[in-house]
Amino acid sequence: MQNNIDVNAMVTNAENAAKWLKAIANPNRLMILCLILDNELSVTQLNETVPLSQSALSQHLAVLRVQDLVSTRKSSQVVYYSLKNEQVTEIISIMHKQFCA
Repeated sequence: MQNNIDVNAMVTNAENAAKWLKAIANPNRLMILCLILDNELSVTQLNETVPLSQSALSQHLAVLRVQDLVSTRKSSQVVYYSLKNEQVTEIISIMHKQFCA
């Protein structure tokens, strides 16, 4: 039997998945991702809902940006966050149904 699995691609994908899962595994970051599942929210809106200081919230948002889980849009001086793409939306939708609802 021939093995057609691209092990190098699998290793890369597994490493990327592990980074995403590590970012999602934090309760505060999971809450942030669940909150922006259906619509973008500003940092101020997130700060009103997530029980963190502005500084701590910014640090969590930075982790989500680095892991490519969220996108930002700036309007004037307000920064809005949304989920990065359909792949992220699918994963967070499943997490939301299981743990955030």
